Amino acid sequence: MPTSTSKLPPPARVGSFSEKWPPKPTWKAPEDVPDLTGQMFLVTGGNAGIGLETCRVLIARNARVYLAARSEERARAAMDEITKSTGKSDIHFLQLDLADLVSVRKAAEEYISKEQELHVLINNAGVLYSPGIGPQTTQGYDIQFGVHVLGHYFLTMLLMPTLLRTAKGEISGTPRPVRVVSVSSDAHEMTAPSRGIVWESLEKGDAAIPVRKKLQGHRLYGQSKLGVVLISSELARRYGDQDVVSVSLHPGTWGVDSELLRNLHPIIAWIVRKIRIYPVSLGVITSLYAATSEAALEMNGEYLTAWARRQVPSNHARDLQTAERLWKWCEEQTAGF
Repeated sequence: MPTSTSKLPPPARVGSFSEKWPPKPTWKAPEDVPDLTGQMFLVTGGNAGIGLETCRVLIARNARVYLAARSEERARAAMDEITKSTGKSDIHFLQLDLADLVSVRKAAEEYISKEQELHVLINNAGVLYSPGIGPQTTQGYDIQFGVHVLGHYFLTMLLMPTLLRTAKGEISGTPRPVRVVSVSSDAHEMTAPSRGIVWESLEKGDAAIPVRKKLQGHRLYGQSKLGVVLISSELARRYGDQDVVSVSLHPGTWGVDSELLRNLHPIIAWIVRKIRIYPVSLGVITSLYAATSEAALEMNGEYLTAWARRQVPSNHARDLQTAERLWKWCEEQTAGF
């Protein structure tokens, strides 16, 4: 079964226990994050949780960062807090609602109007609705699939010309690999539907609601995170020969103090918080490793787990035909926007 286009030998399987209770990290943040002077980063969902801490470390290491978020008020509050804590201010707001394809295009166009290069795109933003099915996106898709997969796919493809120009060194004069880092979850295997992608649930509007209700929120969430891994690996296959390195990952969210659980039932959220043991400073390790380490440049198409360890994704996530079909579906849904 096809896996990745990585230059490394296949990884060993990390067991479920080790994913949930990972050993001490061998690569740390911010200590092992290199100096990022002259590098451009765009981070979606950078106003809270793992995204906010990711932006903080990048800024502290001298990157220029665009924080993309739906709420300008929350984003600016996060930016102010980052500036105060780091003493550095090269962080900029980008209005982005991943649940609206029109907003995604506007965000990409705004970035392109301001910057000529992009070295790393971190597709971090996420939503979680469980056990209910949650709202629909502006265009009528399941909110979780719409944000995690379709919205991020569209943003990535709109920014692809800028990424490719950066990789070729057309502006800087120095060719260098660029990266697309996509935050998934071990839910892509644990809670995704047994058949993988349930295509009927991806339809727009009310017609798909009965199917989504049968799956419920946790299955829809797992399905969306499976979609993230599939699109990331397909991106690696399509653009790897043009120096685009695409990596997806599980950050250890269920054990990390993030805001991902804000839409859970209060009782479930309370239970999860009671057993949570990891600070967000650990939760950012895998994203920052994929986004900044030299070692990760050899991991095109791979899937990482906490903390910055190579992992074998689920069988469904390694299915080439499903990845190709999902890519074409995303192309079709974003056409015209």
